[in-house]
Amino acid sequence: MAAAICARALLLYVVGVSDTHVAIGTSAAAVAVIALVSLIGHWRGGRVKWPCAITFAVSGLIGSIAGSSIAKLINGDVLLLGFAMAMAFIALSMLRKPQTEGDAGVHISPAIVLKLAPVGLLVGFAAGFFGIGGGFLIVPGLMLATGMTMANATASSLVSVAIFGGATSANYALSGMVDLRLALALLVGGALGGFLGLPIAKRLESRARIARTGFAALVLLVAAFVAWQAVAGLSAPHPA
Repeated sequence: MAAAICARALLLYVVGVSDTHVAIGTSAAAVAVIALVSLIGHWRGGRVKWPCAITFAVSGLIGSIAGSSIAKLINGDVLLLGFAMAMAFIALSMLRKPQTEGDAGVHISPAIVLKLAPVGLLVGFAAGFFGIGGGFLIVPGLMLATGMTMANATASSLVSVAIFGGATSANYALSGMVDLRLALALLVGGALGGFLGLPIAKRLESRARIARTGFAALVLLVAAFVAWQAVAGLSAPHPA
């Protein structure tokens, strides 16, 4: 779930990519492929709720295309600040103790579809607008709409991460805002990380509260750093 966040931060603050839009398009491309690789392991482990995952992803595809189209027209630092605020909001919501740990046996139904479709559309728009696979938005969205466990939501979210990330990167590529060399470098590291993360995901299945708290804390830390960088960029004098 944190792959998109880490990829974006890596390109901007470690690799030194100066154009936020290029970082968005490139990281989205890499994260989409990483999600597909990681999805294989979760699929074999039986954690993916396919009907729910596909419904969510299809409804969010239109939103991701619309969101990424609008984002290309907005200042990069403004995008980063909004991205940080969205991360903080989601992280804080995940720190709240859930009424239930979720239903591992949840199945698709007309009532669940009516919840999945609008939530998927909104999350897809946010994912496209902020240029992320959207895992940290998709996981809570799936849990809210279906009542599934975090382990199932994490695995199922990879379907949407791949589709949203692919749509977003394709949209940016049309404007020449994807660096394929950097995307390939991210893929190598991300694929390895996804493979190594599978045993951790299995262990956390029975420790849902620890997983939620740890993930929320990570997102808050990254959000604070991104916000600081964005404010610094907006405050810096720009040449006339």
